[in-house]
This record gives sequence, C-alpha cells and structure tokens, in this order.
Amino acid sequence: MSAARDRWLEEGVAVLASEGASGLRIDHLAARLRLSKGSFYHHFDGAEGFKRDLLARVQAMMTGALDDAVAALGPRADTRATLSHLVGLLGTSDDPRTPGLDTALRAWAATDLDAAATQAAVDRARLDALTTIWRPATGSDEEARLAALLPYLVAVGASVLVPPIPPADLHRLYETLLTLVPQTQS
Repeated sequence: MSAARDRWLEEGVAVLASEGASGLRIDHLAARLRLSKGSFYHHFDGAEGFKRDLLARVQAMMTGALDDAVAALGPRADTRATLSHLVGLLGTSDDPRTPGLDTALRAWAATDLDAAATQAAVDRARLDALTTIWRPATGSDEEARLAALLPYLVAVGASVLVPPIPPADLHRLYETLLTLVPQTQS
C-alpha cells in the first residue's frame, strides 16, 4: 500500500470519528491532507472504492484492538484475569474501545447498507471474542454468549450516551461488573 493511499484512509478514519460520515467528502479530505483530488482518484476507484476500503480499515481497527488486547495475555488467562486486564486498559493508549468511531459507524449504519454490514461484522467479532473469554466461567456456549452481552451492551450504550459518560465512571462501572465474574482455573 502506498503512503499516500494510507494517508487517505487514516484521514478518513479520523474524519469519520470526529465529524461522522458527512465529513467524508473528497474535497474536504483533500484539503485536510493537502493533496489533490487527482491523488484520490489515483488510489481509489471513486467514492465507492474509498468507502469500501475505509470500512475495511475501520472494521480491522475496531476488531483488531480487542483481539490484540486478549492475545497479549496468552491462551491460559482465565475469564476474570482477562476481563480485569481489559478494564485496566480503559483510557490508556492500548484501550481496545474506539468510542468516537463506534458512535460514528453506528450512526452511518442507520443510513448506509455497507456501513450497516460493517457494524454487524464488528459486533459479531467483538461478541465472539467476549464469548470466548467468558466460556471457561460458564456452563455452556449459550451462557457464555449471554454473559458476554452484558459488558458489550454497556460498552455500546456508553458509546452513544449524550453527554458521554466520564471515563472514570465507566471504569468504576466495569469494576463493579467484574465482581460478578466467577473465579475460574486456568
């Protein structure tokens, strides 16, 4: 991937997170990047090609951060230790959440089928990861899925709350949820 193409996508992610999908205009991105519209068309197959590549980048970012945070613990970490580790990452540079991006993608998904498909894939991947984390502490796959829904729905709700929930309050909320997690053996 060329450096300029990467810059277009990085700027697209930043604009989506800060301004929403309405900010993803070629002229707006070009001005922010100080690149020509010709550069855009050199790297992408029009606006639809850019949208496709941007959504792929967003999906990879939104699912990869959680996968990386869990992988850092190794395969033997128990449920409580893994969830405690994720709570400890809140507000740090390794925070697997993407609050501005979550909010923007969910809003875009309400009006765009491609964004909705990306949001569905992100939700599915994140819930699958959380279900895997919960599996050792539950009696079945269905119980693990239901247990995974609780922290995920808190995360989704927190991402759309206006005004946003203060990070310290969110951290305390997740700490409270951790007390509900049974201790498991690794």
